[in-house]
Amino acid sequence: MEYGSSLLVPSVQELVKEPLNTVPSRYIRSDQHEKTSNKIIINSVSEIPVIDFQNYLVSGELSEPELASLHLACKDWGFFQLVNHGISTSLVEKMKREVEEFFILPMEEKKKFWQNKGEVEGFGQAFVISEEQKLDWNDIFFLTTLPLDLRKPHLFPKLPFPFRDTLETYALELENLAKSIISQMEKALEIEGKEMTRLFENGMQAMRMNYYPPCPQPEQVIGLTPHSDSVALTILLQINEVEGLQIKKDGIWVPVKPLPNAFIVNIGDILEMITNGVYRSIEHRATVDSVKERLSIATFYNPRVDAEIGPVNSLITERTPALYRTLEYQEYVRGLFARKLDGKSYIDAMKLEPGGEDY
Repeated sequence: MEYGSSLLVPSVQELVKEPLNTVPSRYIRSDQHEKTSNKIIINSVSEIPVIDFQNYLVSGELSEPELASLHLACKDWGFFQLVNHGISTSLVEKMKREVEEFFILPMEEKKKFWQNKGEVEGFGQAFVISEEQKLDWNDIFFLTTLPLDLRKPHLFPKLPFPFRDTLETYALELENLAKSIISQMEKALEIEGKEMTRLFENGMQAMRMNYYPPCPQPEQVIGLTPHSDSVALTILLQINEVEGLQIKKDGIWVPVKPLPNAFIVNIGDILEMITNGVYRSIEHRATVDSVKERLSIATFYNPRVDAEIGPVNSLITERTPALYRTLEYQEYVRGLFARKLDGKSYIDAMKLEPGGEDY
């Protein structure tokens, strides 16, 4: 399974090791702030839905009111914070610590894990398709974690200990968590015959570890370009206390303040397609800090490699006809990595009726 490629770019983490007073021109993204400078809600933590998975851990299902809350969160927000998720605090803290240590490895060590020309996995950036393209103020480490046969032999197996073992455990735990979340979504949507969960048997999982260095002019850059995730489900773990994630709700950027011991979960474009637009992926972005770096780990969960993705039959009726194309998952991925990040432009291209409602 090949994702496509991204052009090789300099490391921002290395760039800021030398004192910087101004931002290099290729990173200046003042347009991102001018458009939205007066449209940011500051105190909004209470508005982000919170889903409690405690009952699911005990009984294997959510109660009817909890299912209704999950359904509403996925329909209205596309984002929620998940508490009492069952992943041990010790594993989460170990993962946080070892990702931080991985990013501060000497450059000579990091070069062993750098992107190869024509690939996306490894250290670098993604979705860079031209030398003139403006860049995000971040470094990423991206790799496929599951299924085992899709791992790059020069990446996962060569990671230093104990990080490799920790990542192995974390990947399996989050695979189970993603399957549990999707099974409850399927129940909330009243999808029949396991039409949705079937697509995720032996599903694909990848992780993107994000390092956002401090920036002397944070108002001039963007940590991560506004976009919706082109996956099925994203489970985000904030590593340190520096905030930066913002989601676009009703045209306004809403900062997300992570709750202690919580994951931030969001709907991706693939789930929007599968649910025929009932659940919607939401545009989000990352800002950066002037003093301290920010780190996070996004775990992406997708259907199996040979799956066909498109609206499930249970959700197609005369009143709710199919809104999206059905295509092979691999074709979908090839199209994705041939583009740069740009809001919800990719899922808009998946719509059967061009020029339809702009979500």
